[in-house]
Amino acid sequence: MLFQQIASNKRKTTGILILFVIILALVGAGLGFIWGNRPLLGVIIALIFSAIYMLIVLPNPANMVMSLNHAQEIHEQDNPILWHVVQDMALVGKVPMPRVFIINDPSPNAFATGRDPNHSAVAVTQGLLDMMNREELEGVLGHEISHIRNYDILVSTIAAVLVGVISYLSGIASRYIWWIDDDRDSDNDNGNTIVVIFKIVAIIFVLILGPICASLAQMALSRNREYLADASSVELTRNPHGLISALTKIDGSDPMKAADPSSAGMYIEDPLRKRHGLTHLFDSHPPTSDRIKRLEKM
Repeated sequence: MLFQQIASNKRKTTGILILFVIILALVGAGLGFIWGNRPLLGVIIALIFSAIYMLIVLPNPANMVMSLNHAQEIHEQDNPILWHVVQDMALVGKVPMPRVFIINDPSPNAFATGRDPNHSAVAVTQGLLDMMNREELEGVLGHEISHIRNYDILVSTIAAVLVGVISYLSGIASRYIWWIDDDRDSDNDNGNTIVVIFKIVAIIFVLILGPICASLAQMALSRNREYLADASSVELTRNPHGLISALTKIDGSDPMKAADPSSAGMYIEDPLRKRHGLTHLFDSHPPTSDRIKRLEKM
């Protein structure tokens, strides 16, 4: 059951990333079509923007994310218990010891970030340290080490880059949409009508549907990552009860004040406690009750 769930979630992650690239290509094609009937040029520009943004963000995403969330780096002498739990989970997970940070916030939560296991970091809130026993802390940090081991930290960074590029292209289109050269040959009314229809569809997709689809894909990716990390945490600790108890406590806590909204999807549970109705389409995390049910089956 455990390994089947891990394999299934990895396949879903691959599918969502492919969907991301398709959405990006469609937005680029739409932009190119709007501005000169050159969809291929638009796709190339979108991919180039993505590559440049990726080169800017990927060298050291951990420092940026930790700064946004007001996290302070610690060492073994600062908090030996936390340090040794992280060390134990990293040893079991067969990944290098990540850097360790604490966020001065009373709400229990944690996240991992970085670009790969050799350049990773984990952060926990003071509230998590105050509220969790050793078994629960191991469950939470097993979850975060799993994000590192499964390269979820890289996946989430790539997703953030793609969403950022799509939003940027959509913003450009919204500001300069009226600069479109729309001269047409009056002798070809039927052809012009088809072009106008396609341009209207392209405008709607670039300005509205593209960013919405990208956000939905990012949320789906984040939810899938959480299920995968939950299952992987059980693989590391051999104890689902610690993570179940930790998730129950976290779910019943108040929202965080120190969390940066742009990195909310990285936390083990939504630090802002936002929910968007019954569909959960725009939720950054799956319902805690669903996660606990899956864990109980293990």
